[in-house]
Amino acid sequence: MAIAYRQWRDGDDLALLEIWGGPETEQARQFRGTLAPSGGAPWRRCIVAEDVVDGVAIPVAAGVVHEASLHPERLWAYIEVDRHHRRTGVGSTLLTMLRHEAAQSPSGVSRLRTKVEPGTPGAAFVEAAGMVPIQRSRLVVVDPGALKLPVFGDGSEAAASEQVEDLATGSVELSDVVGRYYTSVHGWDSPGELSIAKVQRLFLDELSGAHGAIVLRAPKASAFGAGVPASRKGRLEAFAISYAELVPVDGTAGEGAAPSGQPTDVFLGHEPNLSADEAQAAVRDLLALIAFQHPVLLELDDSMSALSAVVEPLLESGKARLQGANTLVVSDPA
Repeated sequence: MAIAYRQWRDGDDLALLEIWGGPETEQARQFRGTLAPSGGAPWRRCIVAEDVVDGVAIPVAAGVVHEASLHPERLWAYIEVDRHHRRTGVGSTLLTMLRHEAAQSPSGVSRLRTKVEPGTPGAAFVEAAGMVPIQRSRLVVVDPGALKLPVFGDGSEAAASEQVEDLATGSVELSDVVGRYYTSVHGWDSPGELSIAKVQRLFLDELSGAHGAIVLRAPKASAFGAGVPASRKGRLEAFAISYAELVPVDGTAGEGAAPSGQPTDVFLGHEPNLSADEAQAAVRDLLALIAFQHPVLLELDDSMSALSAVVEPLLESGKARLQGANTLVVSDPA
């Protein structure tokens, strides 16, 4: 076996797909999209390994390292090797080459991170390479009616409408809370500075896939004191951003809603300055509302303590279930 290494070229994706077949894991499916020609905007280096047999070069593996505008303190890296060429040193050689490229990144950042599924060859490879887990992420489907509906104020419709609101995704108030929440639960891998415009682009505009947002507010009196004007609203305590239209609380589905029986993908979070008990209560109440009649899909990181405290008992009782395998984010040690 004679292995040669070169830069990625157009057409390599089709050649590698032919020999790799379908992705073995969800992480592989996601990362294959990052295999592309090397370039500088954003900075990326992609290397292909070829097995040369009788003078014919056949791509059998590829690796990529690139910068990211979100979470800029590490570089993303990915390596995939054909099943028949694993444990032959090809992956290790690609990793060494990617580390050499990373040492020359324009940002000066050289630490690598990637995502793997526990118990897979990829997980064993990164462990042998000295990378360590920094976060566990799970996809969780919450079944309809898993939580009892909350009662707001005196239980009237007016009291509920005072605290539960459909909010435009372009709202600066919403963008501010979303950005601060995302930062607060990613201390393990800082997202960097998140301006209002950047939050809207990444999480809230049409290109992000966002369809709408529902927010939970504190009662007005708790935010401003007694006798506040009717136009004033309580502070925003929790938010749910849907990436397919959420079914309204009245149960009527709108255009673009998730197909019947399919869970709606939702980013659920809270005002990070709430106490632990307040955050858990706010998240629980909003989750109970959005998952009252239809299932909801949540991405749950272990760092999301309030959401974890609400969802873990649902998993244990069978009112929520995991979708797919866990994902570990692993990184070079500090």
